[in-house]
Amino acid sequence: MSDRPVATHVHSPGFLALVTEARARVREIDIPDYLAAHGKGQHPVLVDVREDHEWNAGRLPGAMHLGKGIIERDIEKHFPDHDTPLVCYCGGGFRSVLVCENLQRMGYRNARSLVGGYRGWIAAGHPIETDETE
Repeated sequence: MSDRPVATHVHSPGFLALVTEARARVREIDIPDYLAAHGKGQHPVLVDVREDHEWNAGRLPGAMHLGKGIIERDIEKHFPDHDTPLVCYCGGGFRSVLVCENLQRMGYRNARSLVGGYRGWIAAGHPIETDETE
């Protein structure tokens, strides 16, 4: 695994403590490992948990949008099988850790958080989708 994401936004100490605590219980996957698995024919569902305006600005190719505010409410409608492999991402890999912790608590056994999130993906030079590229 790569190093933990570096916050490019100023996060409050309480938020960072919450994420650090949750991270100890959540499985994470870094971008190279995600791409390697994808290249080997493993296709976990890629779930963008960011806000609507973030999704509209651009997203990882093939992602579906279930924002952090609704994912717990709607996940079972989309994925009733709790063994479904899920890779959740946000802007930098913080909110997705919190989402994955909740999904695990709901019984999802294969939920992972993408280290670095959207900003890590962009920094690594990988393509994104926008409404114009779909």
